Formats: sequence, structure tokens, C-alpha cells
Amino acid sequence: MTKNLRATLTVVLVVLAVLVGALLLTRNDTAVPGFAGGPPAAQLIPDEVLVRADSHLLSTPSESRATFVEFLDFECESCRAAFPAVEQLRAEYGDRVTFVARYFPIPSHANAENSAVAVEAAARQGRFEDMYRTMFETQARWGEQQESQAALFRQFAVDLGLDLVAYDQAVSDPATLERVLRDRADGELAGVQGTPTFFLDGARLEPESVDDLRAQLDLALAR
Repeated sequence: MTKNLRATLTVVLVVLAVLVGALLLTRNDTAVPGFAGGPPAAQLIPDEVLVRADSHLLSTPSESRATFVEFLDFECESCRAAFPAVEQLRAEYGDRVTFVARYFPIPSHANAENSAVAVEAAARQGRFEDMYRTMFETQARWGEQQESQAALFRQFAVDLGLDLVAYDQAVSDPATLERVLRDRADGELAGVQGTPTFFLDGARLEPESVDDLRAQLDLALAR
């Protein structure tokens, strides 16, 4: 091997080593933090993030053996599709599992915040579940509308027999929206990026069917 050839190969090897080193450094510097794309499968979210003292409970078993949390958007079609499955699971497991509903209005949905505020206003009169159910059952009437549906939501309050003075005050009270947005902030902290997102005893679930959810609940109860 000539001296010129050896020198050329040496330069090439040095350049390759520098390039590899740069790529490794770049990969490490731009690595996505654990929560940026959602928590790893084994990552548990702290209880105080998933369930607050004022979180809305859909079931209150005398002896809860597991906690199931859903972050939802009332204008989300996938949430509406999941609603019957969650209701079915509540009927089957509600005597052993605490089911929790958390607001997560998606900014691109024009009436996501409005609907959550309406539900929270009803909750102030002890009617959270009635308005929660109404929103999903009527979503086809008001979803994907760009104009405000607040007047329709007020009619839902009328239909439910709510105190309209108290309802209107709650809707206009900034604290009501703040309450909704605190839920969303918790969801973001937990790595929620879309709805519905489910957690069971702090672990995020990625089910493909109601049977997947049922299997996870059975495992939690068997522990």
C-alpha cells in the first residue's frame, strides 16, 4: 500500500468517525423526553395528577379496588363512540372500580370548551352525569359546528330542569372554565395528546376494543 493511499484511507476513517460522533450527539440532544410522546408503557402517572379532590366520579364503590380515568372531549366523535363501552364497563365493574371523567377539550373543536363548561355548570347543581350523558347522546346535533352552541346547551339545562339562574351564573363565571382547563392541564402533564385517553391505576391504556379494556380491568382486580 503506497503512502498516498494510506494517507487517504486515514483521512476517510477520521471523517467517518467525526460524522458518526456527530450523529450520536445529535440523537442524544434531540431525544424526546419521556412524556413528550406519552408515557412509556411502564410509566405510572401519579394519583394526584389523574384524580383531583374535585374530579367527577361516575362510580363510587364502597370498596374500590382499581381506578379507571378517562380524559374526554364532548365534541370528539371517538369519545362518543367509546361512550357506550364505558357505560357497559361501569355497569359490570362499577361496584369494584372507581370510574373518573376528566375534561380534555381539544382546541380545534369549536364547542369543546363550551360543552365542557355547560357540563360543569350542571355539575354545580349535582347534575354532572345527566349533562355528561346528554352531550354524547346529542353530539350529532351540535358537533363540528363553527358557531357557538351555548344556546342549545342552555336548552339542555332547561330540559333537565336545572335552575337556570344558577346555570347562567355558572356558565359566565370564569372559575367554571378555569376548572375545565385545570383538567386539561393535568391531562397534558400525564402525556394526553388526544381523546379518549384511558388510564387504569396510573398506567395509560391503548385498547383496540372494549374487550381489551375488560381484560385490563380483570387483571387489575386480580392483583
